[in-house]
Amino acid sequence: MPTYVYKRADGTTFEIEQRISEPALTTCPTTGQPVTRLITGGAGLIFKGNGFYLTDYARKGNGAANGNAKGDTRPSTGGEPAASKKSETAST
Repeated sequence: MPTYVYKRADGTTFEIEQRISEPALTTCPTTGQPVTRLITGGAGLIFKGNGFYLTDYARKGNGAANGNAKGDTRPSTGGEPAASKKSETAST
Protein backbone atom coordinates (compact mmCIF):
# COMPACT_ATOMS: atom_id res chain seq x y z
CA MET A 1 0.00 0.00 0.00
CA PRO A 2 1.28 3.48 -0.77
CA THR A 3 2.00 6.01 1.95
CA TYR A 4 0.34 9.42 1.56
CA VAL A 5 1.36 12.67 3.26
CA TYR A 6 -1.37 14.98 4.54
CA LYS A 7 -1.07 18.55 5.86
CA ARG A 8 -3.30 19.69 8.74
CA ALA A 9 -4.83 23.18 8.98
CA ASP A 10 -2.22 24.16 11.60
CA GLY A 11 0.64 23.34 9.18
CA THR A 12 1.81 20.04 10.66
CA THR A 13 2.01 16.94 8.48
CA PHE A 14 1.42 13.24 8.98
CA GLU A 15 1.73 10.09 6.88
CA ILE A 16 -0.84 7.34 6.49
CA GLU A 17 -0.96 4.14 4.45
CA GLN A 18 -4.04 3.89 2.25
CA ARG A 19 -5.15 1.81 -0.67
CA ILE A 20 -5.07 3.54 -4.03
CA SER A 21 -8.80 2.91 -4.43
CA GLU A 22 -9.66 4.70 -1.13
CA PRO A 23 -10.74 8.33 -1.32
CA ALA A 24 -8.45 11.05 0.08
CA LEU A 25 -8.95 12.00 3.73
CA THR A 26 -10.76 15.25 4.48
CA THR A 27 -10.15 15.31 8.25
CA CYS A 28 -7.26 14.15 10.43
CA PRO A 29 -8.09 10.83 12.14
CA THR A 30 -6.43 11.93 15.43
CA THR A 31 -7.25 15.65 15.76
CA GLY A 32 -10.28 16.13 13.50
CA GLN A 33 -8.68 19.11 11.70
CA PRO A 34 -9.28 19.57 7.97
CA VAL A 35 -6.44 18.15 5.86
CA THR A 36 -5.15 18.29 2.28
CA ARG A 37 -3.12 15.61 0.53
CA LEU A 38 0.38 16.70 -0.48
CA ILE A 39 2.12 15.58 -3.64
CA THR A 40 5.49 14.09 -2.76
CA GLY A 41 8.42 12.87 -4.83
CA GLY A 42 8.26 9.33 -3.50
CA ALA A 43 10.84 7.27 -1.70
CA GLY A 44 12.93 6.31 -4.72
CA LEU A 45 14.93 3.12 -4.99
CA ILE A 46 16.95 1.50 -2.26
CA PHE A 47 19.86 -0.67 -3.36
CA LYS A 48 21.24 -3.13 -0.83
CA GLY A 49 24.11 -5.56 -1.11
CA ASN A 50 26.88 -5.44 -3.68
CA GLY A 51 24.77 -3.51 -6.17
CA PHE A 52 23.92 -3.91 -9.80
CA TYR A 53 26.22 -4.11 -12.77
CA LEU A 54 25.70 -3.01 -16.33
CA THR A 55 25.66 -6.66 -17.45
CA ASP A 56 22.89 -7.74 -15.03
CA TYR A 57 20.00 -6.88 -17.34
CA ALA A 58 21.81 -6.15 -20.58
CA ARG A 59 20.72 -7.85 -23.78
CA LYS A 60 23.14 -9.78 -25.91
CA GLY A 61 25.03 -7.53 -28.28
CA ASN A 62 24.83 -4.46 -26.05
CA GLY A 63 27.89 -3.12 -24.28
CA ALA A 64 31.36 -2.07 -25.31
CA ALA A 65 32.74 -2.79 -28.78
CA ASN A 66 35.11 -5.48 -27.51
CA GLY A 67 32.38 -7.16 -25.45
CA ASN A 68 33.91 -6.01 -22.20
CA ALA A 69 31.29 -3.97 -20.29
CA LYS A 70 32.02 -1.59 -17.45
CA GLY A 71 32.42 -3.50 -14.23
CA ASP A 72 33.44 -6.69 -16.03
CA THR A 73 36.80 -7.81 -14.67
CA ARG A 74 37.63 -10.28 -17.45
CA PRO A 75 40.45 -9.08 -19.72
CA SER A 76 39.60 -8.61 -23.35
CA THR A 77 41.33 -10.90 -25.85
CA GLY A 78 41.52 -8.24 -28.55
CA GLY A 79 40.69 -9.55 -31.98
CA GLU A 80 39.16 -12.76 -33.21
CA PRO A 81 39.57 -16.05 -31.36
CA ALA A 82 41.90 -18.61 -32.91
CA ALA A 83 39.04 -21.03 -33.66
CA SER A 84 37.32 -18.60 -36.02
CA LYS A 85 40.03 -18.27 -38.68
CA LYS A 86 38.79 -17.72 -42.20
CA SER A 87 39.03 -20.77 -44.40
CA GLU A 88 40.78 -20.38 -47.73
CA THR A 89 39.67 -22.25 -50.79
CA ALA A 90 42.34 -23.69 -53.03
CA SER A 91 41.94 -22.87 -56.69
CA THR A 92 43.15 -25.50 -59.11
